[in-house]
Amino acid sequence: MLGKNRSVNQEPQVIRELKSDVFGRIELLEGPAGAVVRRVACGSRFPGSGLLGRYLMGRERRALGHVVGLLNVSQWLDPGDYGDYARAASLDGSVPRGKHVLLRNWIPGGSLQRASELPLDFFERLEDLVHALHQRGVCHNDLHKEPNVIVDVDGFPALIDFQLSSVHARRGSSFNTRVREDLRHVEKHRRRYRRAGAGRNLGNDLARQRSLVAKLWMRLGKPIYNLITRRLFRYQDGEERRAAAGPWPRWTPALGPAARPATKLPRSSKPPSESTDSG
Repeated sequence: MLGKNRSVNQEPQVIRELKSDVFGRIELLEGPAGAVVRRVACGSRFPGSGLLGRYLMGRERRALGHVVGLLNVSQWLDPGDYGDYARAASLDGSVPRGKHVLLRNWIPGGSLQRASELPLDFFERLEDLVHALHQRGVCHNDLHKEPNVIVDVDGFPALIDFQLSSVHARRGSSFNTRVREDLRHVEKHRRRYRRAGAGRNLGNDLARQRSLVAKLWMRLGKPIYNLITRRLFRYQDGEERRAAAGPWPRWTPALGPAARPATKLPRSSKPPSESTDSG
């Protein structure tokens, strides 16, 4: 397994911070076992943010336990094998506590909103990947954010950031509602990027497809969240989104439905300088 035969003279180091939010930070580390992404659920000035961050990290760890080996989906890395990565100092010199840390593999590529080109069937392959999640009883629940969709170095879709994901032992109404939400967000991205009905009509059409829970969040929950985080604590989540004016990616030949096997083990890879897996 990766990390078993490392030189004692080599120590992992944080090479950059990928993201910082109210719940903590996400860092990219480079070491003898390759590149590793580390979530540090240390919280922020927001009261209770650390506790909530660790709760969400626990949800992510549980979800990743159900997607082991699934192609182009974040893979959990055991701190027992990657302890040096867990204990490495952050850029500010602080050393995170073990219970604040989750490690996952690095997926080389760039986030959707930064892609300069996309295969013609990118969103069909993304839908396939989301269906594969659902087959394992996992719903992502945060696919409306373009940074959570990665375009890997071969042009295939990948998924990261499982903080809000849910695992369903039973395939009941809650599961079905979340499945529909995941697929609705895939469709939203597909239609927006293909420029079919873009603009106000597209937004209204997709809004009508929202579940009751999503509608309540947009109407009641999100305004309160924005009031507390942005006005009281002067915090912006900083999630990027491709501007309506573009530039939009150019389309390349389709990948095909059987271009890759269904699963593979996590791999270690040094990140290209232009890679932007954002956590």
